[in-house]
Amino acid sequence: MTSSVPTLQVCRDCGGGAPVDVHFCPQCEKILSLSRHGDYFAFMGLPHRLNIEAAELERRFRALSRQFHPDFFYNATTAERRASLERSSYLNDAYRTLRDPVTRLQYILQIEGLAPQGPAEASRQAPPALLEEVFALNEELDEVRDARTAGAADDVWRGRLDRARQPIETKRVAHEAQLQELSARWDTLADRPAADAERRAVLQALGERFLERNYINNLLAGIERELTQ
Repeated sequence: MTSSVPTLQVCRDCGGGAPVDVHFCPQCEKILSLSRHGDYFAFMGLPHRLNIEAAELERRFRALSRQFHPDFFYNATTAERRASLERSSYLNDAYRTLRDPVTRLQYILQIEGLAPQGPAEASRQAPPALLEEVFALNEELDEVRDARTAGAADDVWRGRLDRARQPIETKRVAHEAQLQELSARWDTLADRPAADAERRAVLQALGERFLERNYINNLLAGIERELTQ
């Protein structure tokens, strides 16, 4: 990854060291304070992959949920109760992020330093590959609104919107296929060093496809809004 992450954590009870992906101190067996952590994947004992079996993710989530549940620390020290709450909360965040393929991809891009810095950057400029579709659709939507204002029959302007949607929907299907192919390639390259040229190229392509996905979905959502008015 591009950013450095801690590889060790220190037990606040006994002062012993433990790998960052361990939840209980190997020396005193007390639950470890969260403080800092590597990432959601490491926390759940998963590799940095985009294709994760839902059943395996669910199994790990439930197993860790049982280990961290605050009920098990009712009579523990204040520090241990706090640690159980911290880890339970972090686990819920990790599960919500990793169970959805879209947020999983976004998270991979984030920890690799390639995610957009907020919604403003993500929507600042349409990806070049989609500029023609953006312009064409905006013109079509303007014409449809004018036709509707002028009293055009519903089947006329709705038919225009349906025809405008077809090429974008076709692009969405092709785009999803590209994402699946790139995801599979990433999974074979994820463990290579961050400086690996092929790994970096696939990651950058995934970042571009991620931005394009947002625009394609926004274009389709724009058509749906017009259809429901």
